[in-house]
Amino acid sequence: MKKFMLFLFIVVSVPFFVSTSFATQTQGIQRPIVLVHGFMGFGEDEMLGYNYWGGFNSLKARLQEQGYTVYVAAVGPVSSNWDRACELYAQIKGGQVDYGRGHSNYFNHDQTDSLKSYPGFYPQWDQDNPIHLIGHSQGGQTIRLLAQLLETGHPGSDKVGYTDENEDSALFQGENQGWVTSITTLSTPHDGTTLAKGIDYIPFAQKFILTIASTIGVFTDEVVYDFKLGQWGLVRNPEESLRDYFKKVADSEVFNGSNDISAWDMDPVDGVREFNGWVEAQSGIYYFSLSTEQTFKGFFTGYHLPEPSMNPALRLATYFMGSYKKGDIDRSWFQNDGVVNTVSMDGPKRGSNDVIEDYDGTPQKGVWNHLGCQNLDHGDIIGVMPYPGETPEGYDKLYEWYRDLAVMLISLE
Repeated sequence: MKKFMLFLFIVVSVPFFVSTSFATQTQGIQRPIVLVHGFMGFGEDEMLGYNYWGGFNSLKARLQEQGYTVYVAAVGPVSSNWDRACELYAQIKGGQVDYGRGHSNYFNHDQTDSLKSYPGFYPQWDQDNPIHLIGHSQGGQTIRLLAQLLETGHPGSDKVGYTDENEDSALFQGENQGWVTSITTLSTPHDGTTLAKGIDYIPFAQKFILTIASTIGVFTDEVVYDFKLGQWGLVRNPEESLRDYFKKVADSEVFNGSNDISAWDMDPVDGVREFNGWVEAQSGIYYFSLSTEQTFKGFFTGYHLPEPSMNPALRLATYFMGSYKKGDIDRSWFQNDGVVNTVSMDGPKRGSNDVIEDYDGTPQKGVWNHLGCQNLDHGDIIGVMPYPGETPEGYDKLYEWYRDLAVMLISLE
C-alpha cells in the first residue's frame, strides 16, 4: 500500500505542483465530477450546512478552487440503487424523476415524485459531454447501476422485479453509451455488508444522524434531514420532529420485506448476488475502487475489534461485523471500517464476472483498478467526524487526496 501511495504521489501529485496547476489550465475543458453519497447520506442543503463530502470543510469547494467542475448529488439515503440511479440521472440531466413504469408497478410505488424535478447539474450531458462519477459506500453501487442503465437500458422481464413494459425515460433505452468516462467507488459494499444481517437500518441511521447533529452542536429538530421517500408517500411534515419522522419511516410498510430498498441491495447473501448478476463493468468505462478498514485482529478470538480511532457511533457495528460468520461468509469478512466489510470493497465478486486488478499506474477500461486500502473508518474517507490527524496515508489533508484523485481522473480524458 505504501508503495502504491508513493507511486501515485510521483505520477499524479508532482505534475500537479510543477505546472501552474493542471486543473486551472484545463478549466472549462475538463469533464465534470459528480459526487454521490451512500447509505444515510444527505445533500448540501441539509444538516445545517455540514458537508457529507468534507464535514466542516467542503471537498467540493476545495476542488472548485483548483478549477474543477464538481457537483454534489442528493439521492434517497435508504432507497434502492434503482430508485437512487433514477434520481441521480434526473439531477444531472434535468427533468422529473421517472422510476420506470414496470419497476414502479411491480414494487407498488409511484412512478414519479412531484418533489423531485430538477433543472439539471449538467443538461448537456451526453456522449460528447461525459462525466466522472465518484460514489462513497452505497453510492458506488448506485453509479454502477446508472452506468449499466445508460449503456444497456432496462434489464427486461428476465430480472426479478422488472418488466418489459414500454418505458418513456431515455435512461431505460440503452442508447447512451459513452456518457461516463470513469467510475470511482470508495468503501463500497460491492459484495454487500454483514451489517445488513445484524442491525435494524433505521435505528442505526437515526443514531448516526443524531451523532452528527450533536457534533454540529444543534438541537435535534433543527436538523434538516430528508429520507426522500416521496415515491412511497413518506414525506416529513412541516411541524414533524426529526424523531417522529424517523419513527414514521421505520414503521412504514417500505421496510417490511420489500426488495426495493437499500437493505436488499447490500445484503451479502441474496440481494447483492441479484444485483451483481446483471450490473457489470462496461467495456468503455474506467473503474477504480478504494478500500478502507480500521480494525485489528483480537489475540485470543481472532475476531476483529475497532481501533482506538474508530468513530464511537460505528463501534457496536464493528464488533458485530468483526465476528459474524455464516455459510460462505467466513473470517475473511471480519476486517471492516465500521459499516462495510473490507473484503467487499475492491469490486464485485459474488455473482459477478468482473475483473479486479491492483492498480499499477496504467488504468484499464472495463476492469476494476483497485487503489489499495487505507487505514480509515467509513466516515474518515469523506471527512465526516474524523479524529484529528486521520487522513489518507501520505497526505496532511483529506482534500489533497481528492485533488490528486481528480488530477488522475482528468488525465484519462
